[in-house]
Amino acid sequence: MAKISKIKIDDYMPLRDVIFNTLRDAIVAGDLKPGERLMEVELAEQMGVSRTPVREAIRRLETEGFVTLVPRKGTHVAEITIKDIIDVLEVRAALDGLATELAAKNIRPEHLRQLENIHKQYAAALQKENLAIAIKRDVEFHDAIYNAAGNNKLMNVAGNLREQIYRFRVLYMKDFSNAADVLDEHQLILKALSEKDHERAAMLAKEHIIHQQQVIIQQMGKK
Repeated sequence: MAKISKIKIDDYMPLRDVIFNTLRDAIVAGDLKPGERLMEVELAEQMGVSRTPVREAIRRLETEGFVTLVPRKGTHVAEITIKDIIDVLEVRAALDGLATELAAKNIRPEHLRQLENIHKQYAAALQKENLAIAIKRDVEFHDAIYNAAGNNKLMNVAGNLREQIYRFRVLYMKDFSNAADVLDEHQLILKALSEKDHERAAMLAKEHIIHQQQVIIQQMGKK
């Protein structure tokens, strides 16, 4: 099992939530890999806590689909199936298309400046081959579009998929050639937004996600 560092106690968050966040982040980042068994005793020792909050965190991870309990075999990190990818990214494509369409209609100069700045930071991360920062900037780029759309209900719905999508984003961008494709696709979306071309912006946003889906499925087929 992957090594998990000792956790830092947060005075404003229950211990079980801190542990949940730590394990979830390790799963979505790929440090805890699909199929890997989670041992309560070992995790508790590594994080410097008792078994009880670890058990509670694992139960919540199971509820949210990050881990699975196999009878007589214990708890394992949930596998990512092609069906999972298709189901989640089909919804994501529809949501992103709507968000980008609304953003193109409502975009303000400060929104464009924020998107352009994030885009430049993403390009800089690629040049330094810093995948972690590139992924972070990719998340920020899409979050900024949802913010520009100005629809809180849409943001809430998309938020429910956020962690699952992050797992897929790590799979997609671990190959830097794919990360470079993201840069080009973001540039096209940014141009459509700046021109307030809401139809083209929506189409590009959907194609952006569909491309990710195709590449991830192709990568999984090679395993």
